[in-house]
This record gives sequence, C-alpha cells and structure tokens, in this order.
Amino acid sequence: QVQLVESGGGSVQVGGSLRLSCAASGLTIIRRAMGWFRQAPGKEREFVAGISWYGDMTNYTDSVRGRFTISRDNAKNTVYLEMNSLKSEDTAVYSCARGPQMGGPRSPQSKYLYWGRGTQVTVSS
Repeated sequence: QVQLVESGGGSVQVGGSLRLSCAASGLTIIRRAMGWFRQAPGKEREFVAGISWYGDMTNYTDSVRGRFTISRDNAKNTVYLEMNSLKSEDTAVYSCARGPQMGGPRSPQSKYLYWGRGTQVTVSS
C-alpha cells in the first residue's frame, strides 16, 4: 500500500515543542523533494517547509523560519518537522507530501503528488 503517514501531532501550550514524523511505505522518498504543509480551519492549505532531494537545502515560510526545522532520513524513508516556540497561529492539520524527483525545497505545490492524511497540531495558551 502506497502511503505517507504522519505522526507526532497533539496538543501543546504556547511556547512548547513538537516533532512530527512522516513515514513513507510502498514508495520511496529517495531522490525526491519532500514538504510539509498545513491547513487551519477555514483557511487554504499553505506551504510550511521543504527539503531538497539531497537534503542539503531547505526552505520555510516566513512565519515559521527560525522556529521549525525540516530534516530527512532516507535510510528510514522518513521526513521530520521539528517545531519549537509554537504559537497559537500554528494550530492546523499538518500534512507531508512527496515532491518531484531531484526537486528542490521550493518545488511548486502542484508538483507534490503523494500526500499523507495529516496530523492535528493544537497550540493553546
């Protein structure tokens, strides 16, 4: 079964931290750009972070830069999103997606063809 499965979401207070994981099965992340996206209630899905196929380049939306870190472990076929100093506006469903082959961290959203179902992150004060 081809799937991306996110885990690590939950409820946390403002200023707290979470580490999300995205495990791929039935498909490989090797030589693929990978990305994290989020969707808050009533809002469109937005890009959060991207990592190049080689893992040497990353990109973040301005609102999370300096607080979030995307990384990958090709041997484990897994991508991570470390989230620190969380704010209430980070509350959303976070999904990972597989991007284009040999893609960079700024690959357009239309190039991400496989998506996980997401994990809920709730930040409260």
